[in-house]
Amino acid sequence: MSASPPDLKARATSKAAGLPGVKHVIAVASGKGGVGKSTTSCNLALGFATLGLKTGILDADIYGPSLPKLFGLRGKPRQLGPRMLEPMERFGVKVMSIGFLVEEDSAMIWRGAMVISAITQMLREVAWNDLDILVVDLPPGTGDAQLTMAQQVPLAGAVIVSTPQDIALIDARRGIAMFEKVSIPILGLIENMSSFCCPACNRVTPIFGHGGARLEAESRGIPFLGEIPLDIQIRETSDDGRPIVAVEPDGIHARRYIGIARDIWTAIETGAAHRPPPRIVIE
Repeated sequence: MSASPPDLKARATSKAAGLPGVKHVIAVASGKGGVGKSTTSCNLALGFATLGLKTGILDADIYGPSLPKLFGLRGKPRQLGPRMLEPMERFGVKVMSIGFLVEEDSAMIWRGAMVISAITQMLREVAWNDLDILVVDLPPGTGDAQLTMAQQVPLAGAVIVSTPQDIALIDARRGIAMFEKVSIPILGLIENMSSFCCPACNRVTPIFGHGGARLEAESRGIPFLGEIPLDIQIRETSDDGRPIVAVEPDGIHARRYIGIARDIWTAIETGAAHRPPPRIVIE
């Protein structure tokens, strides 16, 4: 039997405790795969670091970890004592992923309980050590990983990534609804792959549509954090393990990510994140 919203909220908050040495934790989520959530998470983390914040990022996508590739990292984390790992680091960001602990082409055929255990260990048995912000790159959807995060950590908020077309926004709404049910603030919505500018003729083409995420955010009273274009530079630097914010911090695309990171940090510091309205339950 599925839990009612009040029960789900109780389950989500009953075990939440802060991570030692980590001031704020945010989740980056999407309702469906293929919207560029991990690339966005990676560049947002680098954006926070560019702002002078001590930053870490956790790859919570057990079945499809992307951060080792995006950060160009190989090898295994160093063990610190019997149950503690030292995160990898590149471009000034501390990084942890199940991808460091298994072979790249291994199929992760794990049930939900094993996924929950792995995420919990990567949260609590990693020496994050004095971070201003930890970005958690969640897998797509609204399953075990998302509920585990709500249970295990007092999240400062969630960022939702979507492409502009209706089919993606349907799933983004589910993600927003899930975080609202567990009383996690929504920091905002990002429209990724918002438009494509032809490098030869400079013509802008809305391949996946344009403006859908902004309209969705406005209709729900959620902050709209900005648009990230579909651009070959972002794809190439991501595939090369040299994210655009790291290699071209003064470029137009990097400035978008850094601007979004700045707005998120301001919302966290001022408490301006969108919170779901109180639920009135009549017995």
